Amino acid sequence: MIGRLTGILLEKHPPQVLLDVQGVGYEVDVPMSTFYDLPATGMQVVLYTHLVIREDMHLLFGFATESERQTFRQLVKISGVGARTALALLSGLSVSDLHHAVETQDSVKLIRVPGIGKKTAERLLLELRDKLDSAVIDSGQAKSALGNGADILNALLSLGYNDKEADWAVKQISATATISDGIRQALQFLSKAK
Repeated sequence: MIGRLTGILLEKHPPQVLLDVQGVGYEVDVPMSTFYDLPATGMQVVLYTHLVIREDMHLLFGFATESERQTFRQLVKISGVGARTALALLSGLSVSDLHHAVETQDSVKLIRVPGIGKKTAERLLLELRDKLDSAVIDSGQAKSALGNGADILNALLSLGYNDKEADWAVKQISATATISDGIRQALQFLSKAK
């Protein structure tokens, strides 16, 4: 699985970008929310990615934040919602707007997104009700505030901690901590909390 790419932005053709990672060009589909935040071509960019492997092709989707990627992954798990529909949703709504729409069961907000009809909107609201929580939004904010927060958070999640525990631990860490020190500090905080 390709989880993250860091490279030079070569081309931008919505919704696709071409990223040069040490001589290998990756075509990555991104939501418009990520596209608008991209630097100029020739600049370095970091994208959190999700790889979809099909019989006839491999598709790579990229996101500016971990919270966008987590939301995308929740969306594609829903029956009838493919990667393109999930990308359209994240292009039309921010993660916090989607969370708010699910929380308030506001199908009108979802229907405004091109390609989302009434039945799909109702299915999304029903299936996302218990799956999207504020931890997704909070984790995105915690990671942007901490330079190595994303790597530390991913390490904690891979060790089996849930989102809330990992987010809490990342917020306790010094902003200047290296990745290895940050993981050590987070594990110490988590062991004391239990």
